[in-house]
Amino acid sequence: MPRWKALPEELDPQVREFASQLRRLVDRSRLSISAVADRTGYSKTSWERYLNGRLLAPKGAIVALAEVTGTNTGHLTTMWELAERAWSRSEMRHDMTMEASRISQARAALGEFGPAQAVAPAGRPGGLPAAPADPSGRDPSGRDPSGWDRCGGEQPQRPSPYMPTQSGPGLPAPPTAPLGADPSPDHQEGGKRKVIMFLAGLVGALLVIAAAVLLTDLGGDGTDGKPAAKPPPAAPTTSSPQLPAGVKCSGKACTGQDPEAMGCGGEFAKTVSSATVGKTFVEVRYSKTCQAAWARITQAAPGDALQISVAGKSAQNELVNADNDAYTPMTAVAAPAEAKACATLKTGVTGCTGQQ
Repeated sequence: MPRWKALPEELDPQVREFASQLRRLVDRSRLSISAVADRTGYSKTSWERYLNGRLLAPKGAIVALAEVTGTNTGHLTTMWELAERAWSRSEMRHDMTMEASRISQARAALGEFGPAQAVAPAGRPGGLPAAPADPSGRDPSGRDPSGWDRCGGEQPQRPSPYMPTQSGPGLPAPPTAPLGADPSPDHQEGGKRKVIMFLAGLVGALLVIAAAVLLTDLGGDGTDGKPAAKPPPAAPTTSSPQLPAGVKCSGKACTGQDPEAMGCGGEFAKTVSSATVGKTFVEVRYSKTCQAAWARITQAAPGDALQISVAGKSAQNELVNADNDAYTPMTAVAAPAEAKACATLKTGVTGCTGQQ
């Protein structure tokens, strides 16, 4: 079964060449994707996307891979810059294609409504036609729209119910309402009712406050002058430590869990002890954030066995597969020195970390 999947056909040639170069570096180092993820600080899922051409690796991941594989950083970043430009051009073409597709769909949807319906002529309510204009230019009321009558004089204005009219000789002027006031009797009655309701509510509130003060003075607080006892202090609450983003367990909750899946590897882990067993390299990986440890073996052969234990207990085991390396599930540990990793090779050679 081939190790790598075929790269997508629509991939830009520059990006395809860069992804192929990354695959050759990983193959030359004889590291699995899990080991690359653990040593570079980027997750296994991310490296699978980078190496399969589904996502362009960031520059930080490329620099980390160059350091792990012993590759010239300058040459690899130069190839990355070319691939990054090609990737940007591909995304731009994709965005333009999607935009053109959305415009076509919008035009097709608008075309389904047909031509716009005729709008009713403005003028009279209900869409009724406006009254025909007088050829003489006068409005239907018989007045000249210019404000002057045919004899040259100004047309008289109709009295407004809101403007005072001049009184005739010997007649008193009608009373005028204050500016902004509603002269209607209903409005005046409504204002009086609002004032009366406000005053009634205010008096009721004052009565309630007075009754409460009176009852407090008569009954007292029931302590006979003694100071009130202080309430007992609240018991301190214990909560789980705040974990960084991506980390999903800590302590005993990590026992038996995959360190990569739970986010304990990468930047949150370090090698605390190691040993060479035959041709293999065995390590104890410890995460202070997760308070757990696990064993890792590299340059091994399929069938080699690996184990992590804490004081001879809480052992976790793993077998090496075709990737030539493996790591065990995690086990909770209070101090990294308590953990020990052991390897049993198919050749019969055994060894553990911490042995002289």
